[in-house]
Amino acid sequence: MGKRRRARELALSLLYQLEFHPHDAEEAMKVFWKDHPASPEIKAFAEDLVRGTLEQREVIDQLIASYAQHWRLSRMAVIDRNILRMALYELLWNEETPEKVIINEAIELAKTYGAEESGRFVNGMLDQIKPLRGKVLPTSTGP
Repeated sequence: MGKRRRARELALSLLYQLEFHPHDAEEAMKVFWKDHPASPEIKAFAEDLVRGTLEQREVIDQLIASYAQHWRLSRMAVIDRNILRMALYELLWNEETPEKVIINEAIELAKTYGAEESGRFVNGMLDQIKPLRGKVLPTSTGP
């Protein structure tokens, strides 16, 4: 497994955990790394994904809500919602990674950790929102 894929899996796990126990993300990461040791490179990328996703969560959630047809954010599966949040952060605020890689990685995470239809759902949502890449978007004020 590649380092970035492992980092995305760990970031997803952290975001999932923070969904149910929303406390200080920095403290949660310290505790998380004690139980999930990883190389400095993997930790750095995972932490960037978590911090960025949390910082832009308000804008990301508004995007998801506006593009999701017949789905309220609160009714989406927690894992799907967090995969979308993380992928959208990377897609829209971190242009270092190619678009196709981000979308493929999100789909694979959804297939691995989500329900049977999660891969298709994540793919459909990201396909709708990906034209916003490179556009100036508002920024959140943080979690």
